Amino acid sequence: MTNVIPSVSVNYARNGSSKKSNELGMRVMQERAYEKRGEQYLLIKSPPASGKSRALMFVALDKLNNQGLKKAIIVVPEKSIGSSFNNEPLSDFGFYWDWKVEPKWNLCNAPGGDGGKVNSVKAFLDGEDQTLVCTHATFRFAVDRFGIDAFDDCLIAVDEFHHVSANPDNKLGAHLGELIARDKVHIVAMTGSYFRGDAEAVLAPDDEANFETVTYTYYEQLNGYEYLKTLDIGYYFYSGSYSDEILNVLDADEKTIIHIPNVNSRESTKDKIREVEHIIESLGEWQGSDPDTGFQLIKAANGRILKIADLVDDDSNKRDKVTAALRRPEAKNDRDLVDIIIALGMAKEGFDWIWCEHALTVGYRSSLTEIIQIIGRATRDAKGKTHAKFTNLIAEPDATEETVAEAVNDTLKAIAASLLMEQVLAPRFEFKPKNKDSGPIEGFDYGDEGYDPNKTNVGFNESTGQFQIEIKGLAEPKSDSAKRICKEDLNEVITSFVQDKSALERGMFDEELVPEELTQVRMGKIVKDRYPGLDDEDQEAVRQHAIAALNLTQQGKDEANPVIGLPDDKESSANTAFVEGVRKFAMNVTELDIDLIDRINPFSEAYAILAKSMSEESLKQVASVINAKKVNLSEEEARELAMRAVQFKKERGRLPDITAQDPWERRMAEGIAFIQRKVAEKANG
Repeated sequence: MTNVIPSVSVNYARNGSSKKSNELGMRVMQERAYEKRGEQYLLIKSPPASGKSRALMFVALDKLNNQGLKKAIIVVPEKSIGSSFNNEPLSDFGFYWDWKVEPKWNLCNAPGGDGGKVNSVKAFLDGEDQTLVCTHATFRFAVDRFGIDAFDDCLIAVDEFHHVSANPDNKLGAHLGELIARDKVHIVAMTGSYFRGDAEAVLAPDDEANFETVTYTYYEQLNGYEYLKTLDIGYYFYSGSYSDEILNVLDADEKTIIHIPNVNSRESTKDKIREVEHIIESLGEWQGSDPDTGFQLIKAANGRILKIADLVDDDSNKRDKVTAALRRPEAKNDRDLVDIIIALGMAKEGFDWIWCEHALTVGYRSSLTEIIQIIGRATRDAKGKTHAKFTNLIAEPDATEETVAEAVNDTLKAIAASLLMEQVLAPRFEFKPKNKDSGPIEGFDYGDEGYDPNKTNVGFNESTGQFQIEIKGLAEPKSDSAKRICKEDLNEVITSFVQDKSALERGMFDEELVPEELTQVRMGKIVKDRYPGLDDEDQEAVRQHAIAALNLTQQGKDEANPVIGLPDDKESSANTAFVEGVRKFAMNVTELDIDLIDRINPFSEAYAILAKSMSEESLKQVASVINAKKVNLSEEEARELAMRAVQFKKERGRLPDITAQDPWERRMAEGIAFIQRKVAEKANG
């Protein structure tokens, strides 16, 4: 097998905490959500497999029995996810009530299209039963027909909330905005990825401010598992046809979900059936199909019989048989039921196969949320499963192709996804300004030397998976909204930043870049656009916290690299590698201050990974395509630079000098000169 270079490699302690239940039958995340059950608007941000469905049941039952709500309507993006909200005997595990949905009110199981089920929603609203499950589409149609007020005194629970958008064209988002404005319903929103692949905001800032957030991080979830201890995420570049190279990264001994490319993508051969056949043929000798499950049976070279579930087959009878076999209750307990699943549009969001060790995806997926959902298929905990990985196969740019620009875009998007996953998988950051009153916080470990009042310190709380980092010169958020953003939404800000194509291109391939152009100007603009209601000081505080989180993750990863991948007898070191990496970086600099953090190019580590995993020729090709369209300075960037120059004058008593030795000072001066030229040109007609 060809070595895939992981861009993210994370080790976990396996302390079992995320699977332990309290006296009410609640796991950690569910207990955290239940503590906020009295909130009218609740946003639960929690990874796949952390128990969001059951958390909603606990909260909903309390609202129906203790808070005066009449109905609970659970809204899911697709029918298959409706089964997550089937009856649960919660009282058997210590809770006060059981969760019950009458069969006729789980509209995900009802025949017919989404629009045809609207009358059933009305019948439910007029009847005595309290719980209903339907798709996003059915709910949208029902609101359109019956109006917002028909849902007064109901709990509306929206699963996979990242499907919602603040864009006026998003009907579900518009309906939720109207429901919030009327203020007669309760809303519970649940998602494993509170951001969208198209970089649109999920909620308008004013609506978002109404929600109380419950956050349970990937770090907490995976650290609290019993079995899974390492997760690798990486990309593998190939040339030619992917079906000829897939065995370089596919290990038939690993339980694997293969997502083949969409037929419209450049990675596709345009014949999805033949692609599946080629993969199957490459694995061994076909022995027929299992009459019970419909799985393809393949005899591998070592004599082992592989069971392969083909979810790409256009014959709906065959595909439905395979799907039904994968959904059998025994699938959860039988590791040997199936070995490899091959899918195209299926086996992503809401698909639960706990034994999956490798999510192998061909071609870049158009949405970062889709990638996170795919990775979530491999991050379930299962007995005997100690390692999991996600590999993205991407076609290298080829100078002879007309699609070279598209290939470069896909490469950059894969890097953006990798950067985002590094952030999602890291412990949470809490930043504090360093001043004379700073001191140690109870529960945090400050390393072998302990807390030093004369330095900037890095503390880590193992039980909560949280850093507490002191930074000199850090701006503190003042308003409640800015404090909430710095506490809960830094990953969403970072998502917008890494999806900013111009920032990514320049950060990786512009040798003349001054890092502050990205960390201050580009990140500053993203924060202003995302949170226009914040004043300048709060916008700057959010910017500083976001860039600190991104750059400390990158630097911590770099420092931790020598420790990653240690043998099992050094596992305790590997478990703390990232934590020690962040601490080592902070100790190696003279003083951890915001100016130093702003001088770090956030994408330099990503470039180093890319240079190792892509051929030198292809890397030059990517650089050539990007540098060919480089614009020296846009008017928008110049205005941002000029605004930074005003701040510079407040601090130094003078404007930036265009002949200064410091490249950032020169760049700000160039911004002023650019604006002055534009003003003069307009004045002269």
